[in-house]
Amino acid sequence: MIKEAYQALMAKEYNKALELYNILETQKEPTSYYYLGFLYFHGHAVAQDSKKAFEYFLEAATREVPIAQFEVALMLENGEGCEKNESEAAFWYEEAAKRGNIDAFNNLGAMYKEGRGVHLDYKKAFILFSKAAQAGNAKAQFNLGALYDTGLGCEENKEKSIEWCRKAAYQGHKMAEGIIKRMQHDGQIVF
Repeated sequence: MIKEAYQALMAKEYNKALELYNILETQKEPTSYYYLGFLYFHGHAVAQDSKKAFEYFLEAATREVPIAQFEVALMLENGEGCEKNESEAAFWYEEAAKRGNIDAFNNLGAMYKEGRGVHLDYKKAFILFSKAAQAGNAKAQFNLGALYDTGLGCEENKEKSIEWCRKAAYQGHKMAEGIIKRMQHDGQIVF
């Protein structure tokens, strides 16, 4: 039934997906809570309700569903569907990262870089951005390039900064594209 529910969701047969995920919820199937949250968050087959979405995501997060942990963190960070709480957001990003969610590594790195919800720690931000950047996350590649550019949390290295910004730009990261274009225009780098 899990596969059937997911196929209905991917086919945008939201009423069928809702019905199947409600059945799976009665069976306490962990990912059903995430997908019900998804349906409520986007208003598919139900009225859009970010509070209800948050409740479902949180239930899935406590059942160790990494994507739900990431969504809970994001909602807590932005105060969407819940009260804004950056330290709780950092906790859930860390839980998602422990389970391999690459976006969580980047977002947690940003929190350490800015000292939001956690103590400011450039070295920790560097480690987290590195992990996500090496996995191909364009935002993390840009963030890592920025750290190398300024020497925050690492040794300043303009070559590595350019290398990571190029990787992010190649994936369509707009800020990285702008930096690379500016550096080309100024004659600092040649593609």
